[in-house]
Amino acid sequence: MAIDYEILTPETVPAYIDSNPNLAGIVDTSTLEVAEVGDGNLNLVFVCRDAAGNGICLKQSLPYVRLVGEGWPLTPERVIAEARGLAAAAAATPHLIPEYYGVDEEQHVLAMENLMGWEIWRGKLNDGFIHRGVAGLLGVYVANLAYTTSVFALDQMKVKDRVVEAVNPELCRITEQLVFTEPYIEHDNNSFLEGLAPEVNALRSDEELRAEVGMMKFKFMTAAEALIHADLHTGSVMVSFKDDGSGDGRVIDPEFAYYGPVGFDLGAVFGNFLAARARAVVLDQPAEFQDWLAGVAQETWDAFEAEMRRLWSRRPDATWTEAFLDSWLAQIQKDAIGFGGCKANRRIIGLAKVSDIETLEPEDRVKAAAIVLRTASTWIKDRDRLATVAASNDVFEAVAADVMRDGVRAAE
Repeated sequence: MAIDYEILTPETVPAYIDSNPNLAGIVDTSTLEVAEVGDGNLNLVFVCRDAAGNGICLKQSLPYVRLVGEGWPLTPERVIAEARGLAAAAAATPHLIPEYYGVDEEQHVLAMENLMGWEIWRGKLNDGFIHRGVAGLLGVYVANLAYTTSVFALDQMKVKDRVVEAVNPELCRITEQLVFTEPYIEHDNNSFLEGLAPEVNALRSDEELRAEVGMMKFKFMTAAEALIHADLHTGSVMVSFKDDGSGDGRVIDPEFAYYGPVGFDLGAVFGNFLAARARAVVLDQPAEFQDWLAGVAQETWDAFEAEMRRLWSRRPDATWTEAFLDSWLAQIQKDAIGFGGCKANRRIIGLAKVSDIETLEPEDRVKAAAIVLRTASTWIKDRDRLATVAASNDVFEAVAADVMRDGVRAAE
């Protein structure tokens, strides 16, 4: 594969920073320590720190999917989508993302604050740490992005122009395939432990489920409600503790950003909380941690709803009444439950799994995965009947009790 731009290395990063006037003065490159820490699926990530403790983070998109290699080409122009997502969030919720320093479109490099001392939330959840308040921050983030980039706040012609600018077809195609299509068929990207095969077979033979997944995919592909992060999960949130012991959070990695359904971002968070809860159950993690974890999805939803209602008073168009908002929020909550199920199923069966499940011992892994699959599939099929996050939590409780008592399905 011919690559027409320089791929950075830890050794070349200082010279790159020196060559970029927008980055001048942020760090002292003569004393810079650089580490490549990109453990994600797509990109290179360089964290840099100088002798005085100043830092910067650079993220460079590769012309292929890093997880797979050059056999899966992917446009490096996706860095523009991420820049667009960061810029929108910087305007709406600057306190909930790293400080954004700009994008180099020729070299496909984003520059942002180095969140020194912060850690990926998924890993901390795996270890049973409680970061109170972070779930609510995600609700605030989603609400502000949804409001400030939609027809609720902007002239309709401006929104139409932004929809065109934000088209992100290759990244959307990844979601369309990996989340909504491949888990429900035989595909080379899928993998799971043999003991989980009866659960997967039951899922794939459920025609009602597959029809409802199709409905969720259709909404993902056609509902251009607002600019969304489109890959918001516990691995794209950095956390730390405040002095009072509560949690703080920053959202990262919006490279999948496009105009899509608002419920997708909320659902992505819910689906990842589901994996964390399944892990906690099979490991019998401390009751305090499990009780807190049981409430994080509700906390996210409550913060989202409260922030949307707060922002609603600013709307310039009288078409959007309070009654409209009530109906819209009710639909978003149902969408979030359904999308949460789709995101959770993908993480068990498809490509790019999650450490919540994968780091468990095989017997526990099968149990946790079964809890996720059964809960998620019910969410998808029954989202209209469930209607609320509280009801979706009840599904988890019932499924987890069944699996822990009776085990997983046996092979026929």
